[in-house]
Amino acid sequence: MKILVTGAKGFVGKNLVESLKNIRDNKDKARPALKIEKIYEYDIDSNPADLETYCQNADFVFNLAGVNRPQNQEEFMQGNFGFASTLLDTLKKYKNTCPVMLSSSIQATLIGRYAEGEYGKSKKAGEELFFDYAQKTEAQVCVYRFPNLFGKWCRPNYNSAVATFCHNTANDLPITVTDPAIELELLYIDDLVAEMLDLLEGKPHRCDYDGLTPVEKENGRYCFAPITHKVTLGEIVDLLKTFRVQSETLVMPEIPSGSFAKKLYSTYLSYLPKEKAAFDLKMNEDARGSFTELLKTKNCGQVSVNISKPGITKGQHWHHTKWEFFIVVAGKGLIQQRKIGTDEVLNFEVSGDKIQAVHMLPGYTHNIINLSETENLVTVMWANEAFDPSRPDTFFEIVE
Repeated sequence: MKILVTGAKGFVGKNLVESLKNIRDNKDKARPALKIEKIYEYDIDSNPADLETYCQNADFVFNLAGVNRPQNQEEFMQGNFGFASTLLDTLKKYKNTCPVMLSSSIQATLIGRYAEGEYGKSKKAGEELFFDYAQKTEAQVCVYRFPNLFGKWCRPNYNSAVATFCHNTANDLPITVTDPAIELELLYIDDLVAEMLDLLEGKPHRCDYDGLTPVEKENGRYCFAPITHKVTLGEIVDLLKTFRVQSETLVMPEIPSGSFAKKLYSTYLSYLPKEKAAFDLKMNEDARGSFTELLKTKNCGQVSVNISKPGITKGQHWHHTKWEFFIVVAGKGLIQQRKIGTDEVLNFEVSGDKIQAVHMLPGYTHNIINLSETENLVTVMWANEAFDPSRPDTFFEIVE
């Protein structure tokens, strides 16, 4: 399959092209049915002659080219309608009736606050142009009305409030929110690209519109990405505040699979400057070695790393309720556990050569001994709860 992507250097275009390359180069094996031979990338600075070649040979066209922030209003129609006309005329020239996708906008509904917008009018004109093309040529046309988009590589201070908020928060710049209660419908770039790949496989989600709302319909006039998130500006800002202090608190916010928070966090991280991509951790050091907290969560405990110098024994304590995993990743050691009130000792020889997780059992005093005379013992430790100094649930008692 030979695929033409117009607007290939834009936010959506770049994400789509890189995903297509992964499939073409057999790096992404999640869609074995897709066989991609060539990807034609076309943008505003491309040679117009290339469009002739691409339109002659393409098996599928993603038309993502468009104008969002022109210097004057007239450029909306020129950029959004004018290029669409050129594209379709070139396909007609070579009698190429391959499927064509159009990226439109929810503003093309011309409803409510979008009623008089020149951007929406240009997008609506582009839609009608494509539908007319489909009727005359019998080519398959797939028109998507995008809501607000966000994700990596989105340009801040351009046409995405989320991109601006993420960029500014990551770079310690101010954010201006006039009304935190304003709600946005947001489409994450990976969810959009997944729909684009579904479309390539002949499985688009079709719909008609009830006002601004897509209503799924098997033979609908439009297509849509089914996964979006409705969230207020205030909620976005609050989440970004928790992301910003994570390197200080080590507390990872709740980011369930598929959640808006997870997608926003990935977006936020993509704007971090180099000086924030790495941060120091507090190493608690003494003559025995060191103990460093790595990550904390609100509901799933914390992860730490313990380094024991040669011959050193650490631990010698027990817990009522807290439990832990000890995972030795370098060196050789012995973990001992004894149930409180008994003499029986459980011995576990551990080594970085064979990585195992050993439960530290509630009600058992335990230790960890570095058996080497020359090498440090490195242990990753997970506890089911973050350490609370006001209720440490940690009591000294020697194992044996």
